[in-house]
Amino acid sequence: MSVPLHFNLATVGIVHSCYKEKFGIPRQPGLVTEATARIELLPPYNRLDTLSGLSDFSHIWIQFIFHATMSENWKAKIRPPRLGGKIKMGVFATRATHRPNPIGLSVVKLGKIYQENSKIFIELHGADLLDGTPVLDIKPYIPYADSIPDAQGGFAPQADNTTKVVFSELANIQCAHYQSLHQRDIKTLIKQIVEQDPRPSYLQNKEGKEHGISLWDLNIRWRAHPEHFEILHIEHTQ
Repeated sequence: MSVPLHFNLATVGIVHSCYKEKFGIPRQPGLVTEATARIELLPPYNRLDTLSGLSDFSHIWIQFIFHATMSENWKAKIRPPRLGGKIKMGVFATRATHRPNPIGLSVVKLGKIYQENSKIFIELHGADLLDGTPVLDIKPYIPYADSIPDAQGGFAPQADNTTKVVFSELANIQCAHYQSLHQRDIKTLIKQIVEQDPRPSYLQNKEGKEHGISLWDLNIRWRAHPEHFEILHIEHTQ
């Protein structure tokens, strides 16, 4: 029996996310619990009957395309940020985006499923998905089969340590104002993202450099200090 070498896959949905660029997205799902996103189902899959029974599950698996890196070549060996960018590992031993097939896999907390103006949406919590991400498939997370308590984590046996995050007086005022207008806990979201240290490894020894992260219509400006990260101020991008 011959095995097909190529397959045609359909996009079943598109992600609408608070992450507008790759920089700032956590390296694993679930680390930033305040991150919000939703999947919009696309025709002919935008039917509520395709989701019948899914709301009985608390979490779902999402298979998606790393669309922002599709034009870049795959690499046989990767320098994982977890190892400081100094040690190479085989691409299949990492979750890097530069893969032979640009397919990603995330498990996220399921929110509400709803219809809005004839469109079908799936609400997500703690997602690590870039805005505009094409979704290939959605499957329920099944705890007894998908959770393996004694599994080994290789070079990533446990979560990274986080770094303390402080807010300037101006940033505190701006966060409070934004939250009052949009009913979003923007301060907690910023803290959870920045404390993970989203900087690439080659920048992690450069203290004092100002960085920016795009969330929704905001540009978050922050700076790394020896013992903490400081949120400087928030700029509107639109």
